[in-house]
Formats: sequence, structure tokens, C-alpha cells
Amino acid sequence: MHVILVPVADRPECAKALRAAFDLGRRVGASVSGCHIRPHRHAEVSLSMAFADAAWRKKSTKTASKNAKKLYGQIAEHNGYDFIRRARVTPGAMWSERVGSPGIVLNIVGPVSDLVVVSRPARRGGVADMFMNAALLESRCPVLILPTSGRKTVGKNVCIAWNQSSEAAIAVKAARPLLERAEKVTIVSCGKEDRIGPKSAQLAAYLAHWGIKSERVKTRGHDVNAELLASYNEAGADMLIAGAYSRNRWREKIFGGVTEYLIRKARIPVLMRHH
Repeated sequence: MHVILVPVADRPECAKALRAAFDLGRRVGASVSGCHIRPHRHAEVSLSMAFADAAWRKKSTKTASKNAKKLYGQIAEHNGYDFIRRARVTPGAMWSERVGSPGIVLNIVGPVSDLVVVSRPARRGGVADMFMNAALLESRCPVLILPTSGRKTVGKNVCIAWNQSSEAAIAVKAARPLLERAEKVTIVSCGKEDRIGPKSAQLAAYLAHWGIKSERVKTRGHDVNAELLASYNEAGADMLIAGAYSRNRWREKIFGGVTEYLIRKARIPVLMRHH
């Protein structure tokens, strides 16, 4: 993991995302790329995102990019990062400004990043929600979604929500650099492991090949959301790894699902990888 991307605005939740990103960057030896995204006045948006887009345009003042860069610079300096203009092997702080919608920009810069860090939206349909959805669905790389309150250090005590799905496996592989540096890893499986796919014991064996020791926890599976969160809390974890939208995305938005619960209600740091 060498490039951590953070969409930046001069807002408290962005400051928290930056602090967590630089803390992770120091531990894994990664550069942190801050990107301020400005709306284009002629950009087309879908009807469902019209409200968020209007709010985003309103907040995008003449001083927005200057204030965002100042915030980024202050946190980078506090974490001992030097500004760099070109990519290099050793970690550095990179800054860029781009014009366009979050979906288009993250579709461009996301695939050439190893992790995107964003804040959890306080409500649906707002600006933060627009950026989070764009990161999850368009960046094509793992996304760390942070609650608006809590500690900046994440990834030292990690839980894995394991359901034998390809989405969960992809998320685990994407987060392997973090798992290799974690002090504790707990694999949580809820209910019977009767799907086609690796069981939690097989995942533990795979991680052992990488020198990652893990513990396994099994729950009954009667209430996956509650059991998953309870296991997370009992482990004293500071980050959860999970697959994103293993069912049809729009069906899950209507009927709920573990993904929606984790990104909307759980209020814990969640790392997901959608494909």
C-alpha cells in the first residue's frame, strides 16, 4: 500500500479523515494524496443527486480550494510529511485540485490509488453522501469510511466480517498490508458457513501464509447486524473489513442489508471494496 487518497474540503470531517490517513500512511509507508474536487458549472448530474450537487456548488466558494489546501498542509506537517510534486518510493504529501463530479474524478484517480479515505455521511442525499457513494462505486479500490467522531488511529485491532463471498475476499486481499501490521485480527462469521466459498478456517489459513495470526468468532446468525457489532466491540476492534453490496445494490438500498447497516448506522470505521 503506497498511495492513500483523501478527497479534501475545509470541514471537520475531512480533518479527521486526513489525520487517520496520515497515521495509516506512517505505519504502512504510504504517501497521502489530498485531492480537492471542484464542481464544473456545466456538469450533468442525475436527478437523485441534484440536491447534493446544488449544496456542493454552493459550498464551492472562491476560497474553498485555498482553505482545503491549508488544512491539508497543516495536518501533513504535523505528521512529519514533506510535500512532493512527483511520485517517489518514499512517502510524501501530494496535493491536487480537479474539476468535475466526484464520480468522474474518483473514476480517474481511484484506480491508481491503494486506499480512499472518506467520512460517513450524517444523512442521506447530502454532499458527504455523494462523495462516499462515488468512492465506493467508482474508485475501484478499497474505501475506508470513518465515523464523524472517535479516535484517529485505526487498523491496529481489526475485525473481518466473513460471509464466504467474493466481495469479502476481495476486501480482505485489498486490506492485507494493514492486516500484516495489525496487532490483532479477528474473523467473525455469523450463522452457518454453508455457502459456496471459503470457510472462516480456510481464511485463517490463508492469512497465516502471510504471517497474519487471527482468531475466529462464530455467532448464531439470527441478527447479523447486532451480532457483528457485538463481536466487534468484544474484540476491542478499531476497524472492520467487509465486502460491499454482495446483493443487488438497489435491492439492498430498499430492503436494507449488512452493507447499508455498516455504512449508515454502525458508526465504526469500515473498510470495504466494491467491484
